[in-house]
Amino acid sequence: MKLRELYNDGLEILSKKGVPDAGNDARLLLQDAFSMSLSEYLLNCERELTEIFETSELIARKEDYEQSLYLRGRRVPLQQILGETQFMGLDFAVTPDVLIPRQDTETLVEQVLYDFPSRDICVLDMCTGSGCIAAALAVLGGYNEVVGADISEKALYVAQKNAMKLMKEKSARTDMKRSFISSLFSKDEDDFHQQVRFVKSDLFSDMGAAMEELGFEKFDVIVSNPPYIRSKDIEELEPEVRDFEPRMALDGTEDGLHFYRRIAGECVPYLKKGGSIYLEIGCDQGEDVKEIFKDAGFCELTVIKDLAGKDRVVKGKWTGDKASLNKSEE
Repeated sequence: MKLRELYNDGLEILSKKGVPDAGNDARLLLQDAFSMSLSEYLLNCERELTEIFETSELIARKEDYEQSLYLRGRRVPLQQILGETQFMGLDFAVTPDVLIPRQDTETLVEQVLYDFPSRDICVLDMCTGSGCIAAALAVLGGYNEVVGADISEKALYVAQKNAMKLMKEKSARTDMKRSFISSLFSKDEDDFHQQVRFVKSDLFSDMGAAMEELGFEKFDVIVSNPPYIRSKDIEELEPEVRDFEPRMALDGTEDGLHFYRRIAGECVPYLKKGGSIYLEIGCDQGEDVKEIFKDAGFCELTVIKDLAGKDRVVKGKWTGDKASLNKSEE
């Protein structure tokens, strides 16, 4: 039997189960089971498997592939089967305890990185989940302090694992670069103190004690991808999302706006005067979320579109001045 034949079998199985993009998923699961990169798969797909693997290893790898196909056929998300996904070009571990990072959320991260090129800020990622936003901002933005908060201990475990891995990889790359051009750095520039920390909190209810323990008072930037899907709409989602991703990370209650109201009402004591907030939103929630934060005293409220041209992020500033209520802009 050849790899190409195994792929064709997998494609047929997933297609019959109605799996979207069955061909891509069958190939990725095959590459994973046989520990092959895309180039290795393409080079070997017409070879007899017995030329590549010993019989016992071949049997084990085929069983792994069949098990993965079975799970994907049940509509278990591909990312959960593989155990990881990419976000902002970085590899993140995913489990059923966290929302799978999505390209839509990259719009939020990209906007923060664009608006804050200086690393001398403190950032809070509320509802951090897998830690994809917090870790991406820490690694790509190099910000002095990044804190992720979530109510789920299981999610925080995944987030901590992701952040530690990515920061270790960044540190290794930095050390390698410095070994070649160390003469270009002063001692201060060479002092690498990037930190990402995580706290358990039901939104901001436990942040007071956490802030005291962390040793600082307020944040320059608060970001969040809160649950925002209307409760009645969840049953209409793809089974990969509806049945296998954590409901608590999806359900924004009846109108989908519950957590925006809570964030607007609770975040101000933790945001510096002139500080900024960035929120991922559903594509039809821009004006509603702007109004919620306008009423809470935020100004310069703007809706940012994603690559598909859909409303995806609301950003605004806290001035500490109620007169700013009428200064919101498109």
